[in-house]
Amino acid sequence: MVDLLERDSLTALRVEVDELGARAELRRQVGYLERELAGLFSEAFGRVELDYGVAAVSAEPRVLDLGELERLRDELAERVADARLQLRERSRFETANHELLRRMLASPADFKWVQVSRDDLGLPGCGHWHSRPRLGPLGMLMGWWRVKVSSGCPLAGRLTAVEQEAQGKATEAPRFG
Repeated sequence: MVDLLERDSLTALRVEVDELGARAELRRQVGYLERELAGLFSEAFGRVELDYGVAAVSAEPRVLDLGELERLRDELAERVADARLQLRERSRFETANHELLRRMLASPADFKWVQVSRDDLGLPGCGHWHSRPRLGPLGMLMGWWRVKVSSGCPLAGRLTAVEQEAQGKATEAPRFG
């Protein structure tokens, strides 16, 4: 009876692990996940902020054991899944805003004072579409609405002048003491 218990115990099982093969497979999976995360980062650049850094397992350089490689792979897989989810949500947001803009252009009076920016549509640059009355208050009373497209980013010269003016005011502040 004792012989049967010893034979069936888990400690008696000796499983040979091909550590070299397992290490190579884990490194391959980590490399794949890192490339995929880099691709998602480049796709999201300027639209969604993604965490792309890979945290070091320890402070000193060394070869990771199998458990550490598995943890690294699992963390990367989780970050890739989070990045995909963030991109999917952003894509839904942009698609909804494209649909809003399409409806707004078709019927501006139904979307009074609604503004959609280029950033909301996933487009580069400045600018927005804004539903506003034609001819100011008279157009508002008469129901004459239109979608006006902004001209885009302010001129660089004007921005520089505003920054210089703000810096000049900061240096001219009264000193107490």
